[in-house]
Amino acid sequence: MWKYCGVERKRQAPQFSMERNGKGVGVIAVKADKMKKNDIINLEITALTSEGSGIGRADGMAVFVPFTAVGDVISCRILKVLKSYAYGKIEQIITPSPDRVNNDCTVFGKCGGCVYRHISYQAELAAKEQIVRDAFERIGGLKPEFLSICGSESVDGYRNKLQMPLARTDAGDIVSGLFSERSHRVVPVERCRLQPERFSDMIAFIKEQIKALKISVYSERENQGVMRHIFLRRGHYSGEVCAVLVVKRKTPEMAKLAAALTKRFPEITGVVLNINPDRTNVILGEREVLLAGKAEIADTMCGVNIGISPKSFYQVNTTAAERLYGQAAEFAQPKGKTILDLYCGAGTIGLSMAGQAAKIIGAEIVPEAVENAKRNAMNNGFVNAEFICADASTAAEELAKNGLAPDIIVLDPPRKGCGAETLSACVKMAPERIVMISCNPATAARDCKFLAENGYAVERVRAFDLFPRTRHVETVVLLSKGEIESKKVRVEFSLEDMDMSGFQKGATYGQIKKYVKEQTGLSVSSLYIAQVKQKCGIIERENYNKAKSDGAKQPKCPPDKERAIMEALEHFRMI
Repeated sequence: MWKYCGVERKRQAPQFSMERNGKGVGVIAVKADKMKKNDIINLEITALTSEGSGIGRADGMAVFVPFTAVGDVISCRILKVLKSYAYGKIEQIITPSPDRVNNDCTVFGKCGGCVYRHISYQAELAAKEQIVRDAFERIGGLKPEFLSICGSESVDGYRNKLQMPLARTDAGDIVSGLFSERSHRVVPVERCRLQPERFSDMIAFIKEQIKALKISVYSERENQGVMRHIFLRRGHYSGEVCAVLVVKRKTPEMAKLAAALTKRFPEITGVVLNINPDRTNVILGEREVLLAGKAEIADTMCGVNIGISPKSFYQVNTTAAERLYGQAAEFAQPKGKTILDLYCGAGTIGLSMAGQAAKIIGAEIVPEAVENAKRNAMNNGFVNAEFICADASTAAEELAKNGLAPDIIVLDPPRKGCGAETLSACVKMAPERIVMISCNPATAARDCKFLAENGYAVERVRAFDLFPRTRHVETVVLLSKGEIESKKVRVEFSLEDMDMSGFQKGATYGQIKKYVKEQTGLSVSSLYIAQVKQKCGIIERENYNKAKSDGAKQPKCPPDKERAIMEALEHFRMI
């Protein structure tokens, strides 16, 4: 561990680096005895890592120094020396970089959020553009056409979503803020510059009410207390706000808090209680209770009216996301085509192309998001869009087995990227084009390398900055199969004609078991769940949970457990 600005951090070797000349930086192994801990050296910063740290060279070694800028000449204290690189911190800025600007945030360097508040936005965009290029050229070994980066209209107040943990100080004061990087220590933040000011007002009011209503604040160390997180989401165009109060358990005071909140802020159209009883760093629990108004907020994305529930994925920078989706549609050329939209969330990407496409099929693992997507399609009159609840790999494999041959596949995976099974199934379906949207250039490059090795050309790549001042950057990639095989025949395809038994429907067996246990205290087996699902017409795989031999008897689900499982199926909207 090491400290910078009083914040403990773990050392991690950066994945790749960037230089202004685009050639990047190679790390050269040297003997470690040339440089020692606590040495003070002069260092010129010539590059930035994908984590936002600066890179300089001393004794032939790369030295990584956070919160520096390309062109800085600094006095640097060495904190640790490894075999081929070292870590340091700024002792003094001798000559500042032309890219430097005055930092306008009191917790910059402490909260674990922004990494670029000390340089101009133009310099930040150049860094992110090069980071994407480095990833594809070095990790992927690819040489696509790189289009110029698309920046954000706003660098402050652009986020439509806020999640803040709560904590108590040693003096007993309630604080909200952000976790220090790679720690669970809450850094108090009164007004985060990335959030709308109205969010800060709401957070302050909620803390006042927590104090007035004498609601305890959760302590992760002791696993005690009630209030854990505050989660706000706002429709960029509608202005509607959903407030989610994340708690360890439900208490009577929560209804009073919800009433006070909606009275004070008329734009809050719903208050949801999310119950997370587990000792975990996962923010949201599985169970939700509506305390006031409606759980969904309405908004518009690329001209499509949408509803978003608390658990549905929705890009945090709406206007930048619209430009990103516009680029995805330009790459996809959806007119008259069948599109498979994997990791579809609430359906925003696919539905943005539904007006031109012949057919949209979306797949998403979160049941609430799938229901959002279905309603969004219906509310916009898109009869050519269908959605299934399944993880991407299962959906891709099952659709491939059933003969789906989409013209275009859209991939929008999480940071970890696509699994090998998903990519293999996509290759098997042999679409004309694959459009990938990724929030992690490294995993995008890795996945594109796999696709390139399996018949797809990585043609064009464009970076989009949806997260100004942070290290994150989105990437849109066009992959093409080239000349389409003459034997590939276009067929009409509908999920209604398909055997759906291979898909996860609404919730896993584990989720159902957990819900029943939390609500009733009963333990139920997979066999009992399968029996109730069959009774409700939810077809299982053939022979699933059948007796191993013809003469063997199976226990029947008791009435009390059947009722509990039925309630769980209703909760997960499976019946």
